[in-house]
Amino acid sequence: MQDTLNYIQENKQRYVDELFELLKIASISADPAYNQDVLDCAEKVAEHLKNSGADQVEVCETDGYPIVYGEKIINPDLPTVLVYGHYDVQPPDPLDLWKKPPFEPYIEKTELHPEGAIFARGSADDKGQFFMHIKAFEAMMKTNALPCNVKFIIEGEEEVGSKSLEGFVKNNTEKLACDCILISDTHIYSREQPTVTTGLRGLSYVEVEVEGPNRDLHSGLYGGAVPNPIHVLSRMIAKLIDEDGRITVDGFYDNVLVVSEEERAEMNKLKDNPEEFKKSIGLEGVEGEKGYTALERTSIRPTLDCNGIWGGYTGEGAKTVIPSKAFAKISMRLVPYQTPDEITEKFKNYFEKIAPDNVRVKVTPHHGGMPYVLPSDTKEYLAAKKAMETAFGKEVLPYRSGGSIPITAMFEQVLGAKSVLMGFGLDSDAIHSPNEHYGLFNFFKGIESIPLFFENYAKG
Repeated sequence: MQDTLNYIQENKQRYVDELFELLKIASISADPAYNQDVLDCAEKVAEHLKNSGADQVEVCETDGYPIVYGEKIINPDLPTVLVYGHYDVQPPDPLDLWKKPPFEPYIEKTELHPEGAIFARGSADDKGQFFMHIKAFEAMMKTNALPCNVKFIIEGEEEVGSKSLEGFVKNNTEKLACDCILISDTHIYSREQPTVTTGLRGLSYVEVEVEGPNRDLHSGLYGGAVPNPIHVLSRMIAKLIDEDGRITVDGFYDNVLVVSEEERAEMNKLKDNPEEFKKSIGLEGVEGEKGYTALERTSIRPTLDCNGIWGGYTGEGAKTVIPSKAFAKISMRLVPYQTPDEITEKFKNYFEKIAPDNVRVKVTPHHGGMPYVLPSDTKEYLAAKKAMETAFGKEVLPYRSGGSIPITAMFEQVLGAKSVLMGFGLDSDAIHSPNEHYGLFNFFKGIESIPLFFENYAKG
């Protein structure tokens, strides 16, 4: 393994240069205007896999954007690790908030990244992170150190809900057969406290509509005598959470996994600092469900948030109307053993129940995902923990993330394999936001840790 680590050390600058070329491709899956860029990015990923030593490299067509596949089977009797990542990125808007153009990567030193961070859309989510796996694989191949079989599946629709992935997986179960799945699309708690993600929350996402009068009305002629859908919707949203921070939807907590006091104590070893938390997001105070720390509120407890609200006139100047309709988008993060179908139905029933008789309401489900847990006593977790402890030289703790990666539950259901969420970003990397970045320290620690994971996992 030392030869592999030496090879990584000798090729660091080339790794960064190659990642820059990948980051220059505006592979925005949400915007059809970038269709060719997304396709070009898939081809570039396939080229990197081939150059790194993968066999059977394919750019597989789907109903949407292609999935890039590659493999290296050294012995069918050895374990097989399936590496997942995505080459598509979020739209970079608003562009005026970027220091430099989002697809012109550059390195800049920051307080959190004194060695420098790579600034570009996709640097942390997820090009920089899946590219670590390709370069770690290359290093193992070049030094004859690959200890087990590896397969790669890199998709181009993660940022738009992985619409083609489930069908592809179900139609290719033999091709994708594996013993575990390795994913780097999460973050560590901090550079000083590395972690392996052992849990993800699920998701139920809905859009709601409140309709009042049959057209927009003059606020002078009708104001004070008719229901204003914006007012009604605002009051209804306010009723969804009580003063103790608990969600009021009937039956919302029926199937919530109650985490033991021992597990909670283990979680809070991460030394959640309320003052640093508030400072990092520019707030004087925080709020949430009574009886839980901020760390627990953002990981082991379900949530409900209004993500957007609109209605009436929002253009320049004034237009005095009572709108006919008002809308909002609402997301609910779920924990084991909640399911998106269950929670969506309960939300719909409750929202209709609290609506006043003088308006009409409509709830439209969008998408959802199941929560996921990787027990910290599994072979997969222990291999990741040991690998990262060797690379970082520090104790690695389990960490439950508040985010969602719905494909993890799907992978387990279809392929029968657990996903190891061994991400290396930081929650301050501004993913999905202007000035997204990924620390060089994190990038290289990932490349060093991955071969160690393979070694540990192959040994069992």
